[in-house]
Amino acid sequence: RELIFHIFWKSSPRNNFQFSKMVNVPKERKTYCASSKCRNHQVHKVTQYKAGKASNFAQGKRRYDTKQMGFGGQTKPVFHKKAKTTRKVVLRLECKKCKTKKQLTLKRTKHFELGAKKADTGHQY
Repeated sequence: RELIFHIFWKSSPRNNFQFSKMVNVPKERKTYCASSKCRNHQVHKVTQYKAGKASNFAQGKRRYDTKQMGFGGQTKPVFHKKAKTTRKVVLRLECKKCKTKKQLTLKRTKHFELGAKKADTGHQY
């Protein structure tokens, strides 16, 4: 019984998934531009996507604020069981020719760098 569990544990895809130590992406990248102006491979400027400031006037925020008003304490559940230690990196690609923007999701990683120089290995004379 222990042997079967051990074999299953070893072969589980969740255990075989390994995070890369460092992801380094160049600041420019040649990739396909789907815009009607281009429709071929162009040089794109790469930046990291960052979510904007949440609006106070969004419907969900207004509904939440009205529900919270008055007595009665916290009305909606507050999430505490955080399990993930990494985040998915989202790249924002902007075509240099037609300025069209698109997003590209990368795998999960703990450390992400944009356009960092590679450190030379070995002795430095």
